[in-house]
Order: sequence, then C-alpha cells, then structure tokens
Amino acid sequence: MKSSRLLLAALVVCATPAAARPSAGRIALTFDDLPALTIIPDQAYVNDLSRRLLAELRRHHVPAIGFVNESKLDDLDRAQQIGVLRAWLNAGMELGNHTFSHDAPEELGARGYVEDIARGEAVTRPLMAEHGKREQWFRHPYLKTGYPVAVRDAIDAWLTAHGYRIAPVTMDADDWEFAEPYDYAIAHHDAAGAAHIKAEYLSHTEDMIHWYRAAAQVLFHRDIAYVMLLHATRLNADSFGDLFAMLKRNRLKPVPLAEAMRDPAYRTPDGYMGKEGVDWMERWALALHRHLPREDKNDPPRDIQQAYDKVDDDRCSGGSECSNSPAPPAPAGKG
Repeated sequence: MKSSRLLLAALVVCATPAAARPSAGRIALTFDDLPALTIIPDQAYVNDLSRRLLAELRRHHVPAIGFVNESKLDDLDRAQQIGVLRAWLNAGMELGNHTFSHDAPEELGARGYVEDIARGEAVTRPLMAEHGKREQWFRHPYLKTGYPVAVRDAIDAWLTAHGYRIAPVTMDADDWEFAEPYDYAIAHHDAAGAAHIKAEYLSHTEDMIHWYRAAAQVLFHRDIAYVMLLHATRLNADSFGDLFAMLKRNRLKPVPLAEAMRDPAYRTPDGYMGKEGVDWMERWALALHRHLPREDKNDPPRDIQQAYDKVDDDRCSGGSECSNSPAPPAPAGKG
C-alpha cells in the first residue's frame, strides 16, 4: 500500500509541471519610434540606450525589427541619429517605416499620409540597401489604419503598390506608458523609483502575455505566432534580460517578423473600420464574431498612469520643478 502511494505521488509530481506549462509558441519582437522614444533630449542618452538594447538582443540571439520615424533624425544630432539606425542594421536587425512624422491618417488625409510614409523612407531605405536588405514593413502610428473606408483603401493601395506589408500587433503591454516615468526617474537619479517602475512593467507584461494567449485561444483555438509591440526605450534596454527570461518561461521563441507572419492567422480579414487604433486581436474578433475575455485585460497600474500624467504636468507647469526637468516634445504615445 505504501509503495502504491509513493508511485502515485511520483506520477503526480512528474505530470503536473508538464500539464501546467504553456504550449510552445513563437513571437516576433518589434520596436517602434526609432531612433528612440525618450523624454530626455540628449544624444548621449539615446546612444547609450540603443547600445544597451542592441547588446541585449545580440546576447540572447533575438531577431528584431525597429520602425523608424525619420523626423526624429533632426531632433538631436542628425549624423549620430543615423548612426543609431546603422547600428541596428550592423547588429543584424531590420528596419521598417513608421511614417516620417508619426501623425495619424485623420490628421493628414489619405494623400498627406502616403506622402508622409514616402518621406519616411528617404534615409532608411538606402541604409537597408547598403546591408543587402529591402525595406518592406510598415507600421501605422497609434495603430490607426485610416478612416473612413475610402481613406483606408487609398492608403492600403499605395502601400501595396510600393512593396510594403503592414506589421500588425497581436501582443501589447503598454510599455510606452511605463517608459516616460522611467526616464524621469533616471533623469532625477531616483534609483528606487526606477526599480519600482521596472518591476511593475515586468509584472504587467506577464499579465498581458497571458491575456493575449487566452485571446488567441478564443479566436483560433490555439497559440498563434504573436507580433509584440515594444518601443526603443531605456526601460526596455534595462529590462530586456528579464523580458527574455519571461518569454522563455512562457515558452515563446523569438522569431523574425516574416516568419511570424506566415502563421495562417494573419490571413484573417481585418474587420475593423473605426477611427481608433486597436490591435489585431480586436480586429479579428469583429471579423470572426467572437468575444474576447475583456474582464481579464488589465490597464497599467494606476500609479503608473498617474506618474505618466505627472511627468507632463511637472515639466510644463512653468515652476522650478518644470524648469529643472527634461523638456522634450510631447510624447508620441502608443505605436
């Protein structure tokens, strides 16, 4: 009897971890707003965060693509900003087009928007050619794809005619909302504050990984190859070792964007025709007439939302705190 109980216990111990482990999956990591998204208008800071981020990507053998806003090249030292883009390519990464100005279609109209896309490839496309690569991926700022339908159709037609494929988003952890308070903490030598923000960011990211995998089960009854939206920030540079460990723990293998896009899920029609920017899980839910598990999808913690708002208030209030703070342009925000 005792030996039977021991055998049963051994079977439970052996079976439980395998049953509890998530299935193996794939994920493409995409970074928006290159050369960098930061509230600190300092070229050395941008160079450093880029070096840190690329070093981490290479150390963990992770392929990635960075989506470029070429207007940012003139925000600081143009030659060094272009050097950041070249460093991405030298590290074996790809670059894509994120428009020149990061404006949305409703702000520019269809004609102005496609002109902005074309303007956004002036530097990036030749750089890609120097490395034997072709610029082929485009991401809409704010994930706004055009409204009304005629505007969207005109944009899609131009992108197709010029050899672009749209890079969708099927996993998003709102990293941009954590990144600005993190920069602020770094600028004010607040190590404890930065550590707190980083910890909350990592916790939120893991929650969102679980949510998007649950959403994929609702829509496709399986894991898909995910496309994750991130940004080129100091937060991600400092967090990437932990992010990589998280992906490994969740059995998500980083793959190139082109490989992820071979998943049949990306042939699902985009059923969204609204004004707002939404990710492709929401778009597909409309097309497939299915309901996503919204009760489990969390916003960033309230203290992070408050910290994000406070950074803008402090630096724009005109008081001593504002004058002593970094004074960047308004943040680009999601996507």
